[in-house]
Amino acid sequence: MDNADLSPVVDRDDNIAKPHRWLSLDVLRGLTIGFMIMVNNNGGGSTAYWAMRHADWNGFTPTDLVFPTFLFLVGISTVFSTEARLAKGDSRRKIFGHTLRRAATLFLLGLLVNSFPLFHLDKLRVYGVLQRISICYLVIAALYLQRVTWKGLLTISATALIGYWALMRFVPVPGYGVPNHQIPLLDHDRNLVAWLDRQIFSANHLYERTRDPEGLLSDLPALATALFGMLTGIWLRSSRSIVNKAKGIALAGLTSLLLGGLWNFEFPINKKLWTSSYVLYAAGWSLPLLALAIWAVDVRGAKKTDAERRRQFMPLLVLGTNAIAAYVFSELLPGALGLIHPEPGVPLPRWVYLKILDAIQYPPVASMVYCVAFVSICWLAVYVLYRRRVFFKI
Repeated sequence: MDNADLSPVVDRDDNIAKPHRWLSLDVLRGLTIGFMIMVNNNGGGSTAYWAMRHADWNGFTPTDLVFPTFLFLVGISTVFSTEARLAKGDSRRKIFGHTLRRAATLFLLGLLVNSFPLFHLDKLRVYGVLQRISICYLVIAALYLQRVTWKGLLTISATALIGYWALMRFVPVPGYGVPNHQIPLLDHDRNLVAWLDRQIFSANHLYERTRDPEGLLSDLPALATALFGMLTGIWLRSSRSIVNKAKGIALAGLTSLLLGGLWNFEFPINKKLWTSSYVLYAAGWSLPLLALAIWAVDVRGAKKTDAERRRQFMPLLVLGTNAIAAYVFSELLPGALGLIHPEPGVPLPRWVYLKILDAIQYPPVASMVYCVAFVSICWLAVYVLYRRRVFFKI
């Protein structure tokens, strides 16, 4: 951002520029969902490269950036999709009805992903990635339809982050004590998020049996991640030049990265608890990535036609324009293939990875070959939809 342009994000009703087609959003979404599919299906598990695995507990790896970046993009998309429908004359009540249906569909898809292919209801995991997206999407879309100003959205975000820190830091965990006194801060199982989830669900319904990485209380800071995306969407709709918008986003990212890094000393960065420092630190990477995508796609490609830019970035647009379909397919495919056992007790995905490992004899590389092959299969499936111009918007 130029020194002469340090004013905050403008309100939605003021000084709005002519609509611009942000192809960069689809490109970054495609990169995000592609990496998400790879890390979720790396074959080698703990033997995969460090960058292809989540941090065991406190800490941060490139894999830990995937989910918050996708949720961040949901916030941006909510701004553009809502404004597009309002411009067409749709009432806020009608848009909210569609929002409710979409959120419910995402939640149900999440339940399908968690239960497929055997559908054992006694072991059904209710929490999940799509479920968290649906909850955050419903809340931020409702706030946007209520015409909450950017200052109001920023205040809600800060309140969510500080409030979550206060809950995790000062509220006694029943049966264990006060964090940093009777128990360590962010203990794996003796924390407020895990305790609450165990009150709601039995061990069979929790991802790690004693806790869940998408637990109910941690939806609170996740909401701030989506709101950061919404604030970015409002910024992108301002009248500033594309270059200045990209600079502003990059500056916001560096600020967020610094704040998250500093807060880490008091409230550690932790993806599985979605800590407040994690929200800021992840945004500190998501925002510059978006700025880089804007520069690569919208600034450098300004002289190209939309068709030319689409051809140039087609591999990422295939996934980015059908992100939910790509994700759901990637989650259902292992379950379906797992019903096939080339050898007794060895499901097909595991059998394929072991064959790759036999040929390569180095687990990290074997894992990389496997996940690249897997994401390629998913890409081909979604490419069929892309060629036929079939886009699932839910």
